[in-house]
Amino acid sequence: MPQGPSSTLEIPETGLIPKHIAIIMDGNGRWARNRFMPRMAGHQQGVETVRGVIKACIERNVAYLTLFAFSSENWRRPAEEISFLMQLFTGALEQEITKLHENGIRFKVIGDISKFEPKIIEFIQSGEQLTAQNTRLTFTIAANYGGRWDIMQAMRKMMAQSSEVPLNFEEENLAQYLSLSYAPEPDLFIRTGGECRISNFLLWQLAYTELYFTNTLWPDFNEHELELAIQSYQQRERRFGRTSEQLQMALSAEG
Repeated sequence: MPQGPSSTLEIPETGLIPKHIAIIMDGNGRWARNRFMPRMAGHQQGVETVRGVIKACIERNVAYLTLFAFSSENWRRPAEEISFLMQLFTGALEQEITKLHENGIRFKVIGDISKFEPKIIEFIQSGEQLTAQNTRLTFTIAANYGGRWDIMQAMRKMMAQSSEVPLNFEEENLAQYLSLSYAPEPDLFIRTGGECRISNFLLWQLAYTELYFTNTLWPDFNEHELELAIQSYQQRERRFGRTSEQLQMALSAEG
């Protein structure tokens, strides 16, 4: 079952530090182009940024970090770039899983991994198994992932549990089959690179997530940039359908 309530069914607990941060890592290619470097150099630098963001999240007691690495639509990119991304993904898995485990980080991958090469699938499965009991941070990579795919695969799994198509199912019946069902809904969504859209990422889970867009390109997204995003989050009123007056009354009651 999902770790935490559905924001459309009940009001979740919130705090000054987001429990779950989800990020679209955009701008690797432009970062490289601005430096007269091949796009691949931007992707390589982006991996270094991931390491820094993981460290910064742990220092701030963020419990879940989900990164959008490769969408189901990214297969439309040039074959040469896709090949490089797969090599980079394989290398990162091979090099980083042990380090994640040593630092108490649980590693997860969401998405349709069946399209990946057997070696990548093996690294993913072994990495998830190795780190399954870690609790310091749950680090999730969305790879060959799409929000619509996620909802569709959840629907198929739910229907497969019954010999007949369920006619009167509720939200919680479907939610348990979503790829990210082990995590609470994201508190904070960040997209780097200046684009202001969610690009088929976590369509179900972002229902009441606070959205933050920055012009900073992903390779330049550092601890300071993360802190700016969290500061913006801390200035939001998370009403979940209520009025500001209701929110203030609830906060006063808690105090």
